[in-house]
Amino acid sequence: MERWNNLYEVASSQSGYFTATQAAECAFSFQLLEHHVRTGRLGRVQRGIYRLTHFPPGEHDDLVVLWLWSEQKGIFSHGTALALHELSDYLPVRYHLTVPFNWKSRRLRVPNLVQLHFADISPNDHTYYGCFSITTVTRTLADCEQDAMSPEWLRQAYQQAEGRGLIPRRNPVLQ
Repeated sequence: MERWNNLYEVASSQSGYFTATQAAECAFSFQLLEHHVRTGRLGRVQRGIYRLTHFPPGEHDDLVVLWLWSEQKGIFSHGTALALHELSDYLPVRYHLTVPFNWKSRRLRVPNLVQLHFADISPNDHTYYGCFSITTVTRTLADCEQDAMSPEWLRQAYQQAEGRGLIPRRNPVLQ
């Protein structure tokens, strides 16, 4: 019973999801995980990621799964962070996830619809959104600008960020 409580505690802070590594830390062997998948108590989402079957769905379950795929090191950035900050009407077609720069040498099987970026983001440049991290408004706008986002979307994002007091007003002469 104690291991279920421990697993529930981990999973509940992550919208009901957990990794095989986290389950092992709660004394769940691979065989025990498989048993609970067969009985329907747990669901396998993808390789190494599971979900408590009866946990209520969350608004951003898709992002939680991607964050767990990144070993909790990924930070949602660029257009994804712009949408999460609710800046502009821009809706990204792909999920933008920035992972540590040293991951560039890894052989990764990147999930569909994920655009990976490689950078070491300073703690001052990201914030939490639920259980996962996203880039700050300032960093998000800089990333979108560097990524050559459409000027219309950028202008709208800057105007909304300024209007909500999330960034200082820019000098209109320099725009």
